[in-house]
Amino acid sequence: MRIKNIFHDIPEQMPDELFEILLEGRQMKVERIVSRGHASEQGFWYDSPIPEWVILLKGSATLSIEGKSDPVVLKPGDYLNIPAHVRHRVDKTHATRETIWLAIFYRPGVI
Repeated sequence: MRIKNIFHDIPEQMPDELFEILLEGRQMKVERIVSRGHASEQGFWYDSPIPEWVILLKGSATLSIEGKSDPVVLKPGDYLNIPAHVRHRVDKTHATRETIWLAIFYRPGVI
């Protein structure tokens, strides 16, 4: 057993977002996502077949959620549950500091 820190082990150079699976089982997956000025590619939408609960731990982010006219602005401590097949995208993250997310993908009825 080894203690790790969610805010450590972040590369200096990050040409792409960092996705790291912290815990995974048959019913759920816990993932750390680190962004630094990253956004979804033009025209790309996430469309997960299972729900995703996400909390922003550090930084800032703006999301678009299909069917909602206003963007969703997240600051540290903000979280939301994104139902399965609700298309969403990251419009922007903080340009110079890390934005650290914790995402939990789960099978309905488990959590």
